[in-house]
Amino acid sequence: MSRSIHHVAIVGGGITGLSVAYYLQREIEAKRLPFQFTLIEADSRLGGKIDTLRRDGYVIEKGPDSFLERKRHATQLAIDLGLEHELVNNETGQAYIYHERDLHPIPAGSVMGMPTELQPFLETLLLSTEGKARALEDLLLPVEPVAEDLSVGDFFRRRFGDEMVDRVIEPLISGVYGNPIDHLSLLATFPQYHRLLMEHGSLIKAMRYTRPKAPSKRGKGMFQTVRSGLATIVERIEASLPAVKVRKNAEITRFVKTENGYQLTLKDGAVLDAHSVVFTTPHQVTRKVLRPYLDLKPIDLAEPTSVATVSLAFPRERVQVSVKGTGFIVPRQADLRITACTWLHQKWPHTTPAGKALLRCFVGRPQADGIVHRTDEEIAEMVLEDLRNIRAMDIKGEPEFVFIHRFKESRPPYEVGHQQWVEQITHQVRSALPRVYLAGSFYKGVGLPDCIQQGKEVVGQIVSGVAASPNNDSQSFVPFC
Repeated sequence: MSRSIHHVAIVGGGITGLSVAYYLQREIEAKRLPFQFTLIEADSRLGGKIDTLRRDGYVIEKGPDSFLERKRHATQLAIDLGLEHELVNNETGQAYIYHERDLHPIPAGSVMGMPTELQPFLETLLLSTEGKARALEDLLLPVEPVAEDLSVGDFFRRRFGDEMVDRVIEPLISGVYGNPIDHLSLLATFPQYHRLLMEHGSLIKAMRYTRPKAPSKRGKGMFQTVRSGLATIVERIEASLPAVKVRKNAEITRFVKTENGYQLTLKDGAVLDAHSVVFTTPHQVTRKVLRPYLDLKPIDLAEPTSVATVSLAFPRERVQVSVKGTGFIVPRQADLRITACTWLHQKWPHTTPAGKALLRCFVGRPQADGIVHRTDEEIAEMVLEDLRNIRAMDIKGEPEFVFIHRFKESRPPYEVGHQQWVEQITHQVRSALPRVYLAGSFYKGVGLPDCIQQGKEVVGQIVSGVAASPNNDSQSFVPFC
């Protein structure tokens, strides 16, 4: 008896959905599984936040520009796609924090702003004498067990005080998550720090003990990217998938539970039947599609944050920086509108032609992202004004070009209680809609490796779940009708 075909609808063509499609295709081919899938993307292109502008020798990332090498899922995906020789690590160099018009080096030996070396910490001008003394109280304070979730800000303020958190720790964290750290869930973002505190009795002692002792390989940094741009990963995945299995410009207008699974009606009128459905879309989109069957709670309590990247290209001689390094970050309480700036021609030399300088700035803060909705001209003017207000930077003339890319309501907030929220909605979906899966940056990690890992895990759940089903050979199925 021939086995029936189990069809999987993958909703969302960002890196999570692409990972589901890619690794499911590999499983189908390697094990000759009776599966097929359709990847559904509302946009005209795949990749989601991953998008690379290649122009006149520049390689400019519109969204994320790299991933942590130690989180192996992104590196492994690149290797699986045959891009091993395209992988490059960032150039190491000093990073800075903006404070009162000056750029101050992040003290040597710091781990997420926490000191592991006393002398550089005592010498920094980022903190007052009182602020340093309060931060060092971490070595003496008793350890307080965490019975339930609390904010990242609350956790670090208890150990180091407000000044250390506001001037050093907050800017290092806030660029990743779309929420102020005083609302950001510790258990959903940095649970390891509480574990280390309990083990060592002090975060400073824990950082000293766990900090890698050996220098980084070849003097390179901890981040990796693809020399031709992260969009190459998207392009390779898309090229590996049968074209008939990818539907772009395909917004879902109707979702119906059927006897054998689910029926999805697309904007162009096409109807797709599926036994399993994987939603990798932003939660607000998924929630809207599933509303006929479930009233899923909104993403935590806060709204997703909007952010924009602003890339500015200059002749090298027009950009003079009096400090050596890779870029700087800006505390929330500072008098600038930008939140960070990377000197790409120094951190990622492959991105910039010889004789040119490339700066990439970020605008849009959690709960204060109005600047993202201004015009390109207004944003560019504000960014240049901020850069020229920094004593260490001397920018002459206008940029050869400015490229601005917006991500509206794209950064999930990860509020306190986020893990409990994820568990609750996962239970709701599992109970009401069997074989419907939620994955992506809104749930269990915002970085590229986290999203790729979620995609691979969903593939494992689908394959093992169907294999374990006693009725997996008895369902008749027609993919399109």
